Formats: sequence, structure tokens, C-alpha cells
Amino acid sequence: MSDTIFGKIARGEVPADVVYEDDEVLVFRDLGPQAPVHLLVIPRKPIATLNDAQPADAQLLGKLLLAAAKAAALTGIADSGYRTVLNCNAAGGQEVFHLHLHVLGGRPMQWPPG
Repeated sequence: MSDTIFGKIARGEVPADVVYEDDEVLVFRDLGPQAPVHLLVIPRKPIATLNDAQPADAQLLGKLLLAAAKAAALTGIADSGYRTVLNCNAAGGQEVFHLHLHVLGGRPMQWPPG
């Protein structure tokens, strides 16, 4: 896997507006928000896509969801509601090939999403 902007953010080489972090997960604000609150949740471990995740990554994948919920609470959107999105590969909308969740909130979400 080639290095990505998210890998550089995870290593602290590129600044980000961090909302939450721990040893394995980092949550920061998206620079091109699609909602009033648009967060990105990434593992510090470089995994290109969901297809590249291994059974050994199961606990880390769960931590991404827990971090999304924590970040939603920290940014005030947990009670009103929010959407989590995980895009996989180009046709699925993935632009940065470092696994990441989008957390979108602060307005009503529409269905279908896209």
C-alpha cells in the first residue's frame, strides 16, 4: 500500500483538526464537509480498504465504530442522530485508500444516500 494523506495525519506529519484519538484510532474533521459535522475515523494501522482487513483486525474495526460514537457525542450530534459511511474502492466512492469511516451529522439525512 502506498502512503496516503491519512497515513501522514495518523503519524502526525500533517496537521488535522483532531476530535478524538487513542493509540489505535484517530478522529478528525473532514476538510471538505458534506454536513455541518463531518468527521473521519481512521485506524492508525494502514489498511487500504475494507477488503484488505483481516480476521486479526476485527477488534480494531470494532474500535473504529466505538470511536465514531464517542466522537459523535463529543461534537454534540449523538442524541439528534448521525450517519456512518464506509466506502470501499473507487466505485464505492473511496478516494483515499486508507480505511476510514465518515461520520455525518448536524442535519437530517436523506435516503437513499447516493
